[in-house]
Amino acid sequence: MASRIIQSLSGENLLRKSSTIQCFVRHGHRLRGKPPGVARTLDQRLAEERAVDPELAQKINIGFPHLKPARSAQLKERLAHLKAQRSNPELEKASRAKTLTVDPELVKRDWLKTSGPFHIKRLAEHYGVFEHLYGSAYFVPRVPLQITFNNGDVASPVYYGNVLKPSEASVEPTVQFDASFNYKGEAKVEDTWWTLVLTNPDGHFSEEDKEYCHWFVANIPNGQVERGEKIIPYLQPIPPKGTGFHRHVFVLYKQEKKLDLSEYKIDGDKTTDLAARTFKTLDFYRKYQDEMTPAGLAFFQSDWDKSLINFYRDVLKMKHPVYEYDFPAPYIRDQEWFPLRKPFNLYMDKYRDPLQINKEYLSRKLAKTHPFDGPEAPLRFPNAHPVRDVPSWLRSEIKKDRRGWGRINDI
Repeated sequence: MASRIIQSLSGENLLRKSSTIQCFVRHGHRLRGKPPGVARTLDQRLAEERAVDPELAQKINIGFPHLKPARSAQLKERLAHLKAQRSNPELEKASRAKTLTVDPELVKRDWLKTSGPFHIKRLAEHYGVFEHLYGSAYFVPRVPLQITFNNGDVASPVYYGNVLKPSEASVEPTVQFDASFNYKGEAKVEDTWWTLVLTNPDGHFSEEDKEYCHWFVANIPNGQVERGEKIIPYLQPIPPKGTGFHRHVFVLYKQEKKLDLSEYKIDGDKTTDLAARTFKTLDFYRKYQDEMTPAGLAFFQSDWDKSLINFYRDVLKMKHPVYEYDFPAPYIRDQEWFPLRKPFNLYMDKYRDPLQINKEYLSRKLAKTHPFDGPEAPLRFPNAHPVRDVPSWLRSEIKKDRRGWGRINDI
């Protein structure tokens, strides 16, 4: 048969279809798709899917530059510190007695001044904060933010990606930062102006590339947030049920001067109107990039909890949204006349009503459960008890019952 196929082909067709014929002769079936020499490899397909836009590949730093101190000054400071430590006899006594302690706050302050901002930048990149807020731009947070939600006697701090429930972030947080920051090391300016924005890039209901602004405080004088101009009042996280975790990002901007940002101001009944809170960080920064520079960053994640049911109804005056995945019905092949090598009870259960099956298993489980003493104690060694003189399908049922496998364990 193979010889007849080859004779029927001639010239270019024979060369073009030679690989298909070889596969046909060797394996007994036709080659599906393009031959190996023509089809793309897996590496080529992955390279095409993972291709990055050249414009997005070039990252732009929109924050304050990192000015490293002179090497000689660093070395001089370290030598002076070592000399002071070695000349302190109390430190040596505490070290020998194993009572020497390290102040964690001192370590944290030192970390924030040295490698901390770069670690925070890496965390933000890991969570996609810069990509979804600024596109191809990024910044190194030079000003540490201390943000805490005080809900009664419980204080919930905000770090860099920790999880807070909406009930824990229901009130306006307290924000503290060092307003004396000056990256050039020049003399301290008497008055500094700042802007703090809290935005959610994951929760907009109607526009995919937009955000909801949960808090906007502008013209903060000398780091005193309570004295700033409240452009948009605080709104607690509102992640709908079924949408997973939403990122809520605090961005602190350092202003060159006092700005008029009243175009973003909302008050009155609009404070609970989600459409009025529509915001886009990239457009906002592009408009005021000459007057402000991002300097601080902190963010947390929040997912749905029961407190949002009343919040949507009483505060937002809207129906509580719920997102569910619609699972398709499982595919079950047609029944066979003689299902070979299949336990008939498991085979028949495929075509019965699942509710009826669950009801039977539940009644079987409750029959072995005492109303006051509870269910029977499971066998300590279920495999050590033999199952004799029963059909194969029933032996499998008994083993599953003893070991708590399958539906018996689910119900």
